[in-house]
Amino acid sequence: MIGKLKSGALLLLVMVLATTTQAGTGPNLASVNAAVARVGDDNLVFGKNADRQVPIASVTKLMTALVVLESGQPLDQPLTFHERHTPAANNAYTRIRVDSTLPRSEVIRIALMSSENFAAYTLASNHPGGYDAFVDAMNEKARALGMSGSRFVDPTGLSALNVSTASDLVRLVNATLKHPEIRDYSTTGYYRAHFRNPRYSLSFGNTNPLVHRDSWGVELSKTGYLSEAGRCLVMVSDMNGEKIVTVLLDSLGTRSPLGDSGRIKRWLDTGEPGSVAKAARRYEQEKNAAYAVADNGPSTVN
Repeated sequence: MIGKLKSGALLLLVMVLATTTQAGTGPNLASVNAAVARVGDDNLVFGKNADRQVPIASVTKLMTALVVLESGQPLDQPLTFHERHTPAANNAYTRIRVDSTLPRSEVIRIALMSSENFAAYTLASNHPGGYDAFVDAMNEKARALGMSGSRFVDPTGLSALNVSTASDLVRLVNATLKHPEIRDYSTTGYYRAHFRNPRYSLSFGNTNPLVHRDSWGVELSKTGYLSEAGRCLVMVSDMNGEKIVTVLLDSLGTRSPLGDSGRIKRWLDTGEPGSVAKAARRYEQEKNAAYAVADNGPSTVN
């Protein structure tokens, strides 16, 4: 029956379902898909379409860093930035010069805190067995973590075929937290990298403004964006005395994940769900309608 509805009627149905299923059950969020959990616990405190498989953009780089660190390769080893062996799926602009070098630890750092795509590609290319072996290792690690809704085709997140679920990403975050390097690198506010061959320096800034706010106590962070994925934010922060994993996928604008983080924090403290801007709500309704058409069924909040 759903598949036979006209698009306008389907959108109305999804709007009603999204409103009635979320009301009174948790915070009102602009993000289309979300998960909230306590650190160390894969069970969710709150989920919104948490098992829906969606593109995750540069959130991918958390898995990239995890695979690199668990490979045991020396962090002080210089890596050379070679030309890509295959074109990037999306715009891969970089300021890094081809054939320059940087220690592996710094390459991981700028890949995480500044979402540098050439850095993530270079990490994969220097994996034992090469680039393809690295992507295989990403998927093998996802299976080992029980991330059954996740699939990776590249280490950067430039491909929309890199997909996961909000609940799967909670598992990934809890795994990455075991590595202090990932906590350090991903929350670095500003960093100046010193390259060699030739010698030059570049400054990098963190893509999550909340890492600069002491009141948030951010211990891990990764942002992401593709047109197919919307704005994404995965973070571990201090919320009312607890360390909380927040996964926010597919938001309309750069400020929406930040607003959602604040609404989650207030909800955990007071139970107040908060409110979302009309434009963000329209975006959510349109995306849910599109998912419903693709799945031949209505969207649900879980």
